[in-house]
Amino acid sequence: MPPQLKAEVNVMPRVVQGDLESLPPEARNFIESNAKLCQPESIHICDGSEEENKKILDIMVEQGMIKKLSKYENCWLALTDPRDVARIESKTVIITQEQRDTTPIPKTGTSQLGRWMSEEDFEKAFNIRFPGCMQGRTMYVIPFSMGPIGSPLSKIGIELTDSPYVVASMRIMTRMGTDVLKGLNDGEFVKCLHSAGCPLPLKEPLINNWPCNPELTLIAHLPDRREIISFGSGYGGNSLLGKKCFALRIASRIAKEEGWLAEHMLILGITNPEGEKKYFAAAFPSACGKTNLAMMNPSLPGWKIECVGDDIAWMKFDEQGNLRAINPENGFFGVAPGTSVKTNPNAIKTIFKNTIFTNVAETSDGGVYWEGIDEPLPPGITLTSWKNKDWTPDNGEPCAHPNSRFCTPARQCPIVDPAWESPEGVPIEGIIFGGRRPAGVPLVYEAFNWQHGVFIGAAMRSEATAAAEHKGKIIMHDPFAMRPFFGYNFGKYLAHWLSMAHRPAAKLPKIFHVNWFRKDSQGKFLWPGYGENSRVLEWMFNRIEGKASAKPTAIGYIPADTALNLKGLEDVNLTELFDISKEFWEKEIEEIKQYFEVQVNADLPYEIEREMLALEMRIKQL
Repeated sequence: MPPQLKAEVNVMPRVVQGDLESLPPEARNFIESNAKLCQPESIHICDGSEEENKKILDIMVEQGMIKKLSKYENCWLALTDPRDVARIESKTVIITQEQRDTTPIPKTGTSQLGRWMSEEDFEKAFNIRFPGCMQGRTMYVIPFSMGPIGSPLSKIGIELTDSPYVVASMRIMTRMGTDVLKGLNDGEFVKCLHSAGCPLPLKEPLINNWPCNPELTLIAHLPDRREIISFGSGYGGNSLLGKKCFALRIASRIAKEEGWLAEHMLILGITNPEGEKKYFAAAFPSACGKTNLAMMNPSLPGWKIECVGDDIAWMKFDEQGNLRAINPENGFFGVAPGTSVKTNPNAIKTIFKNTIFTNVAETSDGGVYWEGIDEPLPPGITLTSWKNKDWTPDNGEPCAHPNSRFCTPARQCPIVDPAWESPEGVPIEGIIFGGRRPAGVPLVYEAFNWQHGVFIGAAMRSEATAAAEHKGKIIMHDPFAMRPFFGYNFGKYLAHWLSMAHRPAAKLPKIFHVNWFRKDSQGKFLWPGYGENSRVLEWMFNRIEGKASAKPTAIGYIPADTALNLKGLEDVNLTELFDISKEFWEKEIEEIKQYFEVQVNADLPYEIEREMLALEMRIKQL
């Protein structure tokens, strides 16, 4: 357990729902010790039922935390304190004995591959924050399963929180409640403790009735103890601890120890007109169309795409050597702005029932609105912005926060894959890396082999995004789209990926890189994207089948001259789309080399260094 002060009031709060006595000793001990420390008024053990959910929503309405959206079925709007709107990388830490267990030691400056905090510093930070932090509030106990309950690939967690918003959201995002407790027995579980950090009575009034404590926000991971401890933020990525905290940071560390992969990847199934099906996993940084790809309506006749997951993949080789993947989540926590009938018709069909919207704008007829929704407002309908103020287009600022979200059940997606909850997972035959690169990077290329593919993932770069607190558009390194989510030293993570090639009988997926976002000299996109991206998937599908032709280039295989199906597409300049400029790639190599040298330093595996040198040689010969 985390360090704990002697609580002044060593009295157990009353249990208003559930039975502490019936829990396995470790779970009970976890709840009791934290209840004594945080001193909530009462304890509520969540059962995950519809009746409970209704009560939780009623409590939030009463507290002014959410309001009902009358236009839709069982949809709700939460507006947060404007200081609590996104993941905060600067306050997200991993605690290990040695810094090098968390991040490589950079040659100069600070690590961009995670933030380490010493055990001593964490103990002090913990003791300043947690004693008495839940006074006057209910401590909710949320037993949850990441992955289908009972799947050999799933893991269990218990989150303690004083936020009803977290309870309602975790019910959508995970399998939550009594059924999870039944499967717990004396098994291991990840211990998750969360508090918004606003004990009652309040010292100062809340903004938007949203409890948070921005000055003291801290999101801490203790991988050796399988614990996550989060304070001061109610926002999704910081408070729904099953999400990035467990499913990526803690799970990637468990995966390293147990020989599997926990990745920031969508999973989709694609079926060709002959009825043959393949599954792909794909890693994209935020704002690169990940959810759009996972839910795509293919423009190619006779092709079908189905969605297993839009954000996270847990993948493990089975005894036959197939890489099997599950989506550990149960819902979609998607960025709202930019989601429209054009960009993602299947998301639009998913989100208008049983959904919690956060920081979007509200229409005067009880609906939602955001930038890029591509729906004109009906006459007479007005908007209230995410800041809870009247809004018109002349305001000079967006009506919805750029990182505003929908939290919606995955099962509502019209193209959810029939095997999305399959306990053994789906077999992955292709892995796709991608980023938003306006210049220099071709539409698609294929790695020469597994080691080269791991190098491509390590060298990923993309225009920066609104999901974290970075501002402006710069090309940032985002290896494997995991930069903010590594649970341990990135050099060791690369070695772990490389080790998959030595598994007996492993059928290694082909690895590809895509860039939908290349622009011409006028700044116009060279590729139409969206449903047309199915043409690129078709080429990959056929490459795996051994049917499509490709030609080797300095950076990997690209489609041979007629291999990419452009039937029915006008004005696509293939020459520009696939151009590999010596000058661009020399600069790119310098940037990547510099990044590896400074950031990964002594922990860079020699295989990656070798791939770097080989790429450099091939570019020189252009």
